[in-house]
Amino acid sequence: MTKQPKNQPASTQEHLDVLDVSGNIVLLKTGGAALVLQATSVNFDLLSEREQDAMIAAYSALLNSLSFPIQILINSRKLDLSTYLTKIDEQARTSTQANPYLKEKISSYKEFIVSLVQKGEVLDKRFYVVIPYFGEVTLAPSDGIFGSFFGGGKKKTPRVNKAVLLEKARIDLEPKRDHLTKQLERLGIKARQLTTSELIELYYEIYNPDQARVQHIAGGPANYTATIVEPAVEGGQG
Repeated sequence: MTKQPKNQPASTQEHLDVLDVSGNIVLLKTGGAALVLQATSVNFDLLSEREQDAMIAAYSALLNSLSFPIQILINSRKLDLSTYLTKIDEQARTSTQANPYLKEKISSYKEFIVSLVQKGEVLDKRFYVVIPYFGEVTLAPSDGIFGSFFGGGKKKTPRVNKAVLLEKARIDLEPKRDHLTKQLERLGIKARQLTTSELIELYYEIYNPDQARVQHIAGGPANYTATIVEPAVEGGQG
């Protein structure tokens, strides 16, 4: 059997911190984890002065109530309006004989939508709150400093028990999720935890922004047997 080259290029997965996505939680190679909430938005400028003051006070109370770190993520993406434009064309065709004036207005409206898309002004903003869990991880033994220095040994790799990590992360994160959800309700913001499928979809859209607009995950994430693909063979034998 032909030996495989020792210096194989690293796969994309090796550059990511994600170990797996399971039980609606992101497991990390560092031994940590994260729970992600998707939150609705509030147009602050449309509120009255009294409502704005109340929201500022509620937000201040939320920050003061936190005993753990959070990350707020705003993800902006261009909307794919191809299906919508197709429906406009169909409506224009059906209106040809019934009302020529209506067809003209529909065509004008389509030109307006196309111009907005070309300018990149049609964006969909989604808001997320990430709650991290900082766990402990042990390192697998290596061949020592000289083996790593001369390339003859294996690098230290984290040894993570996924089942144990998931259970510990749930115990730590779920009370924090409930607390944060209640605090956000005082702001008029509804938040819900992303499912495993939604987390996979989110990572796909973040790392493939252009492709995700025109090509979704085939059949949905639920059709895949594994979120993270692991190599079946580590190295060739002679």
